[in-house]
Amino acid sequence: MTSNSVTEVVCAHSPDSDDAYMFYGLATKKVRSRLVNFRHVLEDIETLNRKAMEGIYELSAISYHAYPYVADKYVLMASGSSVGDGYGPMVVSMHPFSPEEIKGKRIAIPAK
Repeated sequence: MTSNSVTEVVCAHSPDSDDAYMFYGLATKKVRSRLVNFRHVLEDIETLNRKAMEGIYELSAISYHAYPYVADKYVLMASGSSVGDGYGPMVVSMHPFSPEEIKGKRIAIPAK
């Protein structure tokens, strides 16, 4: 590698607002380097999880659930995470259910 060479890093993330916020600095080139160029790939999180299992991208957003399956290929970054109260899996229905009413119901899981 010569001092003039630029390394391209493929940065894969979803177009969701939380990922857009986390990757804003790189995507808008507000964070710049003479040594590294970031190319962004936008995909839904399920696709990113599956591609991470294959080690496709150098840098990728994934679900927390997916990490144990890709820990042999990726390390977690110290920044860039979306977790909070009321955030995450949710039940979507035609009308509201109390937690007691959901018990025993069949629930579809995306991508299964």
